[in-house]
Amino acid sequence: MVLRVSSTPDEVGAAVGQLIFDLSKQAIATHGRFTVALSGGSLPKILNKGLQAIKGDVDFSKWFVYFADERCVPLDHDDSNYKACKAALFDFIPVPASQIYTIDASLTPETMAVDYTKKLAEVWGSDVLPSFDLILLGMGPDGHTCSLFPGHPLLEEKTLFVASIEDSPKPPPQRITLTYPVVNNAANVAFVATGAGKAELIPHMIGVEKRTPPLPAANVKPTDGVVYWFIDEDAAAKLSDDARM
Repeated sequence: MVLRVSSTPDEVGAAVGQLIFDLSKQAIATHGRFTVALSGGSLPKILNKGLQAIKGDVDFSKWFVYFADERCVPLDHDDSNYKACKAALFDFIPVPASQIYTIDASLTPETMAVDYTKKLAEVWGSDVLPSFDLILLGMGPDGHTCSLFPGHPLLEEKTLFVASIEDSPKPPPQRITLTYPVVNNAANVAFVATGAGKAELIPHMIGVEKRTPPLPAANVKPTDGVVYWFIDEDAAAKLSDDARM
């Protein structure tokens, strides 16, 4: 686990942008593409300035972009993670539209999850567990990440790569999400958490404080990869100096 504390959300965005630049360059040099999954919430806006700073030096034509979770709403709906990412990111970074994998909003949640699994297979092949170069995640005030919520049966899902949810405790209730097998098979996972509202949870997330059962974001532990936590000073308020080392 790598912890990086910055003074402000803008500085957090810059630090994440540098990681994205480094991992993108490395992945393209190694295997000719950069695969990344994005979340919604406050993440796209935080990423905006960081990606603005590096966009002239990145080969976006080699990017393949997925969503770590998505709400089952039309792509132009205010609840759509795609819409949030388009406004903050895709409108100014030239990722080919054919390499941004969106949901088919006309489908039922269960069928949508199956369809999105097929979209993963377009890059990795059928029945192959995807291995993203980077998954960028946020964390809710309840400790959820993707659309994996505390106490939900999907926390135990071991087979599906993409699962549907009909009863999300946070609206809208219908969603699809990557599951732990996919998230924990990534080469890199980067959490971005800012604000005092996250401060109580950060010690648990970085392993300083134990909870039983662990909250969903704390169960993101890539098998052969690295998990990063990018936070600002407000989110780090409950951390001791030793915990920051």
